[in-house]
Amino acid sequence: MTRIMTGICAAVAVAAGVYAINNFSGREDNASLLDIQLVSAANAQESSQGAEAAEVDTSTIMEMVQGAEDAPVTLIEYSSYTCPHCANFHADAYKKLKAEYIDTGKVKLVYREVYFDRFGLWASMVARCGGEEKFFGITDLIFKQQAEWTRAGGPAEMVEALKKIGRVAGVDGDALEACLQDATKAQTLVTWYQENATKDDISSTPSFILNGTKIANQPYEDLKALIDAELEG
Repeated sequence: MTRIMTGICAAVAVAAGVYAINNFSGREDNASLLDIQLVSAANAQESSQGAEAAEVDTSTIMEMVQGAEDAPVTLIEYSSYTCPHCANFHADAYKKLKAEYIDTGKVKLVYREVYFDRFGLWASMVARCGGEEKFFGITDLIFKQQAEWTRAGGPAEMVEALKKIGRVAGVDGDALEACLQDATKAQTLVTWYQENATKDDISSTPSFILNGTKIANQPYEDLKALIDAELEG
């Protein structure tokens, strides 16, 4: 999945991430109202993006990590919960990667969410609601059910589907509601994403940084060969 990053991202975080949860009832008039608000917020955001970014403390965002801290290879994955290619990666290559390299202490995986749309942001807020302990389990469920929750209906139905995934993973319903209503967290997550994506030149998902070198999505055997080369080096 390839997209162009724009100034609308931060507007999506607050206007779509929080407002929609409070106000969407599934009716078209609400959807139209949100679209108008998004455009207005995006226009305002573009004129003050630098100032806003400076005010957001992204150090509060926890890096989600699997594997040994002292693993000889670090693999950073940039992934979007609404990206079909990312879901495919997690259904196949990720499981092999985890069994062969992460669980054996050879690779440390750092997972970073990419927000190409408001729905991916909502999914991220649900995944992070259970903390580091539940994050990867919820991520697995979100990807497994991607075809269902992304087609659940309007935004309200999609949010309910995501909350159901969170509850299945053992996160309290009130906690999920609080997480999804956290406008400051939403804005901080989007700024964090923008900073990382700009630093690592990320414009498509899934993308990877292998021991500091950017690599594209590729068949698992090719990824395995690159990892083995790093281990041998």
